[in-house]
Amino acid sequence: MKFRYFVFLSFAILTMTGCNRQEKIDSEHVIDISSVGLPEQTEPTTEPPFKPAKVNFVAVGDDLVHSYVYSTAKEQASDDTKKDYDFHYCYENIADRIANADLAFVNQETLICNGKYDISGTNLNFNSPVELGDDLIDIGFDIINIANNHMLDKTADGLEACLDYWSDQQFEHDNLVVMGAYYNEEDMQDYRIIKVKGLKFGFLGYTEHTNGYSLPESSDLQIVYTDNEELIKQQIQELSEQVDCVIVSAHWGIEDSHEVTDEVKALAQNMINWGADVIIGTGSHTLETMEYLTREDGSKGFVFYSLGNFISAQTDNFNMVGGMGMFDICRDTEGVITIENIKLTPLITHYDSGLTNVRVYPYDLYTDELIEKHYVPYSSGGSYKSWNREVIDTIIQENVPKQYQFLTAPEQEESEQETESDSSNNA
Repeated sequence: MKFRYFVFLSFAILTMTGCNRQEKIDSEHVIDISSVGLPEQTEPTTEPPFKPAKVNFVAVGDDLVHSYVYSTAKEQASDDTKKDYDFHYCYENIADRIANADLAFVNQETLICNGKYDISGTNLNFNSPVELGDDLIDIGFDIINIANNHMLDKTADGLEACLDYWSDQQFEHDNLVVMGAYYNEEDMQDYRIIKVKGLKFGFLGYTEHTNGYSLPESSDLQIVYTDNEELIKQQIQELSEQVDCVIVSAHWGIEDSHEVTDEVKALAQNMINWGADVIIGTGSHTLETMEYLTREDGSKGFVFYSLGNFISAQTDNFNMVGGMGMFDICRDTEGVITIENIKLTPLITHYDSGLTNVRVYPYDLYTDELIEKHYVPYSSGGSYKSWNREVIDTIIQENVPKQYQFLTAPEQEESEQETESDSSNNA
């Protein structure tokens, strides 16, 4: 029995009918058989069956490191850093919000082949410097998804080299999770699980395609595609019995479109039905809508259909506006898991003349002065090259439901809440 949002079974009934998922995975609530035969307690315990818990999670979309992005990082490197590339500049305007989260997710769209291939940053041929991965970890990302359409850009050998890089990083960083590609079937079945603030989280990553490339039959490497629904169902169901919360990354949909296809919607509903709690969609390089999805028992999961780009050097305005999804995973005293306080801060990719100094800004820090200096207006032709506040706001309003829009700085929201509280107390 799986505790979920809006499940109203009493703890007494659950105790009579068998173990629920939380009891299976939390050793604090496993029955201690050493107590058999001891005198029965005469006074009922007042302790709640579960300790309340809340974990703050942030997620960003495609870290699409074109050559102009790593050229920016190369320009920022110095003798002091002793690195060939320094990506901190690219992410510095958002880094504090990543670092402040309990868990932070990114879709690493480009391979990091551990020095095995030349650095490259063009379509269907991506390989990023190792400093990119180092710096993503340094600014606070804990969850790295590599299941996307570029994972075979350097063939199976490149993917294996990428796995080697991330494996080394996981050895050095205890709570780092990398999912979406695996050395072999045994590795794939070794589900990625971490525990934070008393809650166990499990992670799975799937991709719709790999740009027409495929693994050779002789390869032991494993990739799970979104059309393999039987395996996806099995993995989600198995993992949901081991953890409190299942987070699924899905790289899917139509590139350069805000439309959510019927196929994506159907798979998202199935994933939630099978036991996923949150789906983080990526792949379209555009912002798409988001919503709660309800299971037959009334419980709910949440899906971000696409968070768009985290950073890139694309040149159409719809690729410039991505999002940082923020939410809390909460457990109440009955063990019910809910996804709450869902918000999305728009993220703007900005670059200067000549596609230089590529960097990302949260909406609240993206000034009118920066808008005027963005190089997009100087790209050639078409309405998709126009760039002003109205363009940005239209993309947000058309693709982010009003209740999830978070357009102010975090400290500003806290100040406003305190002001409202003071006004209420003085009323």
